[in-house]
Amino acid sequence: MIKVFINRKVPHELQTPYTEVAKEILHASMKSEGFIKGEVMHDINDPEHRLVVATYKTLDDWNRWYLSQERRELMNRLQPMLERDELIKIYEH
Repeated sequence: MIKVFINRKVPHELQTPYTEVAKEILHASMKSEGFIKGEVMHDINDPEHRLVVATYKTLDDWNRWYLSQERRELMNRLQPMLERDELIKIYEH
């Protein structure tokens, strides 16, 4: 089992549209093979800092979702709302 930590920085004025697209991405990822669960959080001291934690059965399952056409299309909508590129770290038990 792996955990994927995705850090994003979203300007205050784009919080609402970001949240809408981020929910679409989470719902789509839930249907991907090997997905176990996902959480979305924001930093209490910096609400522009968002953290997504996704749990997958295997690294291959994550890579399949990460490289999928569906995720690419959704990220093409989300990326312009980000202050910087998302930072992804993957950990295993």
